[in-house]
Amino acid sequence: MSKSNPEHQPFDLEKLKQLIEMMEEHDVTEVNLRHGEEQWRLKRGSSELIHYAPPPAPLHAAPPIPVGVPAGNETAAPVDLGPTINAPTVGTFYTSASPDDPPFVVKGAKVTPETTVCLIEAMKVFNPIQAEVSGTITEILVENGAAVEFGQPLYRYQPG
Repeated sequence: MSKSNPEHQPFDLEKLKQLIEMMEEHDVTEVNLRHGEEQWRLKRGSSELIHYAPPPAPLHAAPPIPVGVPAGNETAAPVDLGPTINAPTVGTFYTSASPDDPPFVVKGAKVTPETTVCLIEAMKVFNPIQAEVSGTITEILVENGAAVEFGQPLYRYQPG
């Protein structure tokens, strides 16, 4: 019988299921597990959230910003389009629970931190994504059914 390196084995889904049941039984709201390069975060609340968070990507230096005066009468003013609600995980973005259901939020919708704004499907698990902010949705930045990356802006909103 050979011993395999535990760093290269995936999480045991049966044990993960048992962990979820234990969280419910003992009223535990959050658990973080790390195994090699994988990290799992389980969080319970008004709706159960299970997702995979990949290891953080290495930081790259931003390209230098040119310093100088614009040519002609043009003025370069930074445009602040407002804060965004970002994807907490990688996966496929869905605006509603099913194709026949209305979207969770639309442009102009008021949201609270507990408002579900979309679903992100990862590893065949549909994760409800909450706004985690209060305000009004001003722009939807991702098409329904599109793949999203960790940290990618999904919605732009006006705080309030």
